[in-house]
Amino acid sequence: MSLVGAPIYSPPCMSQQISPMTEQGYAPPTVRQFGVFLDNKVGKLLELLQAFEESEVVTVRAISVVDSSDHAVIRIICDNADAGRQILRRRQFSFSEVDLLIVELDEKHTLTSLCLYLLGAELNIRFAYPVLPSPKVEGAVALAVDDHTLAGQILRRKGFRLLAEDELA
Repeated sequence: MSLVGAPIYSPPCMSQQISPMTEQGYAPPTVRQFGVFLDNKVGKLLELLQAFEESEVVTVRAISVVDSSDHAVIRIICDNADAGRQILRRRQFSFSEVDLLIVELDEKHTLTSLCLYLLGAELNIRFAYPVLPSPKVEGAVALAVDDHTLAGQILRRKGFRLLAEDELA
């Protein structure tokens, strides 16, 4: 038997391995984030937040402000993404959308251990910010990661709870 011309096997790196859960269609729960572009003028953030508050059907569950001299990008997570999208469109805000993981934190499942586990899998955290407490969730963090599925699998195996949009209300 000749091995000439046979493909050379190289083991996949950890972030490329597919677990049986993925093969069975596992997808971690994700939550929609809106990135709202605002002119950096007094009162614009208030205007945005009042639009959500006046709706009475959407609650802002997390917010992060990335500021520059001319404009700001406001990252917002709501407890009802469809209604949030309608509000932003109706008020003619410029925005983008992206899915994030929401990970509950507690005494056993800390932000430090979360970072350690994702580092071990060579997963990059692009950005993170806290989620506001609610009756159902005491502490949580919103994460933008390179691979939602792999990050979700790793964190669930380590005992972290991943939250869906309906768990934020």
